[in-house]
Amino acid sequence: MDSATIKPKFANWFALACLLLLGSVWGSTIVITKHVVSTGHQALGLIFWQLLLGAVLLSLIAGFKRAPLPMSWPHIRFYTIVALIGTLIPNTFTYVAAAHLPAGLLSIGIATVPMFALIVALVIKSERFNGMRMLGIALGAIAILLVLGPKADFSHQGVGFFMLLALVAPFFYGVEGSYLAHNTPPNMDALTTLQGASIVGLIICTPITLATHSWVDLAQTWSSVEWAILVNSLLHVITYTGYIWLVGKTGAVFASQVAYIVTLSGVFLGIIILGERHGPLIWLALGFMLAGLALVQPKNNPTKR
Repeated sequence: MDSATIKPKFANWFALACLLLLGSVWGSTIVITKHVVSTGHQALGLIFWQLLLGAVLLSLIAGFKRAPLPMSWPHIRFYTIVALIGTLIPNTFTYVAAAHLPAGLLSIGIATVPMFALIVALVIKSERFNGMRMLGIALGAIAILLVLGPKADFSHQGVGFFMLLALVAPFFYGVEGSYLAHNTPPNMDALTTLQGASIVGLIICTPITLATHSWVDLAQTWSSVEWAILVNSLLHVITYTGYIWLVGKTGAVFASQVAYIVTLSGVFLGIIILGERHGPLIWLALGFMLAGLALVQPKNNPTKR
């Protein structure tokens, strides 16, 4: 076997390993989030530290690379929209829902991101109607109905209510994906986008956090919760940039398979680490959601291998 044959195979295995690692890390953030909110910390206070740590880390990287942050008005508008629809709004709803839902249900909810992305694309007519992909959306809807169960409680303390709150985040992530695809300024990479969005998001988040008394005080002896806040913030940067890197190396079709790993890792890490147990309806819902993901995936275009 010559080297020309070995290299493509190695590249394929390396890409698969990166996909599995990225999806597992991404899924672990759901379990970490459950631990963070267990102490009753307010969502905006947690988002503040995520944005601050992300802004500092990415600014240090940009300084090392000698890459100044573009700050024209169109760029600031772009950062503001990304901060709102990619972090501030979805993370607020995720943190609120995470305090009341198991990590497994949050993971199944997050799996609807590609489905919401397709719905948004159909609305703005950047995608054409496709029967099989619409069937995937229908299977995802069935999965959510199974999660809610035949006796879903939609009162302000019921699982149904918080499951609907959990779906706000994937909806906005779907909107964000479409916005980034069509409105990212020229020569803007993932690190620069996230740096700008973190800085602008921090400017928006800080006064609201203080006004709503949502501050999370880290100036004390650190417990596992404070360390979890730090780790989650770092993993947010890693998973965001890692996904964009994987798209560039392997193509959007291959990289989009990360949704399976995120969902499965979130469910099984919730079982292993948090001791969660799920009934037959939840496992059936997981099967429907994975089937829906398979149908929603974009058509196979040539990828960079």
